[in-house]
Amino acid sequence: EDQSKANLRLAVEYGAGVEVGPEPDLVIVCVPPDLTADLVIEQLKKHPKAIVTDVASVKSKVAQDVEQALPEQAHRYIGSHPMAGREKGGPSAARADLFFARPWIISASTQSSPGAIDLIRDVALRLGALPVELSPTEHDQAVALVSHLPQLVASLLANRLNLGTIEQLGLSGQGLRDTSRIAASDPELWVQIISQNSAAITPLLSKLQEDLAQLAQSVANIDESGSLAKIHGLLQGGNSGVARIPGKHGGKSNNYQVVTVVIEDAPGALASLLTFIGEIGVNLEDLNLEHSPGAPIGLVELQVLPEVAAKLSEQLVSNGWRLV
Repeated sequence: EDQSKANLRLAVEYGAGVEVGPEPDLVIVCVPPDLTADLVIEQLKKHPKAIVTDVASVKSKVAQDVEQALPEQAHRYIGSHPMAGREKGGPSAARADLFFARPWIISASTQSSPGAIDLIRDVALRLGALPVELSPTEHDQAVALVSHLPQLVASLLANRLNLGTIEQLGLSGQGLRDTSRIAASDPELWVQIISQNSAAITPLLSKLQEDLAQLAQSVANIDESGSLAKIHGLLQGGNSGVARIPGKHGGKSNNYQVVTVVIEDAPGALASLLTFIGEIGVNLEDLNLEHSPGAPIGLVELQVLPEVAAKLSEQLVSNGWRLV
């Protein structure tokens, strides 16, 4: 069900399901964070036999509100949070593969029934997601570190760009785009998220403030003994932090070698390169594309296993590709 009849009709036509019947087995609440708890409570009352979950990005506040409002029904509520989404909303932005291979956090409270946990796990698996069980507190602390703090840092960085001239911003490279990309997110949504998870975010901001103060002092007194060592330590800490991000996209792994290829800024150039790599049987572990505005070329960083790096380089050069 949806407040918008047009959205509801479009969702049904896209295959999301049918309009809700009198007694659903499961209700998934998908609304802005500041409305989530009220709607969960409403749905628990409306459907006395259904399991109710939500997909809000903060779990402790919702669980507390539900337990206070409906202590006898709290066993039928279980929080969840699929770690996937898009910058667009509404049924027209839906994708069948949105949750594939993404973590789906199941955030059971002490009141949640085992059957409710099993049901949410089954839903996640049916959608191709990877269920992960965390308590509401553990969830909120985790997302504060890996999601909420990065959002605030990116927004603060991007806010500084308002002081730059057009000429200065014209020099922007891929590094700035990478570090500021999520600053384009919806401010109203993030105000709600931050307000509900302030307890977990505040200590992280305090520690970051300490690091920033130390960095500012060292840069301002660059000629003093120990300043360069402090700066180096902070930068080195960043290296080790990136290396701890699991998966292929946690930065340039020590297990991979980088082959950088120059391609033309032309339609089909990147597709041609990737097709060729597939034809010679080389598997890419990761890829990064860098292109400066106005430049007639792009640089493609290919990360591969060391044992295939030489083969890839030789085959590229012999077939006319230019390496850096």
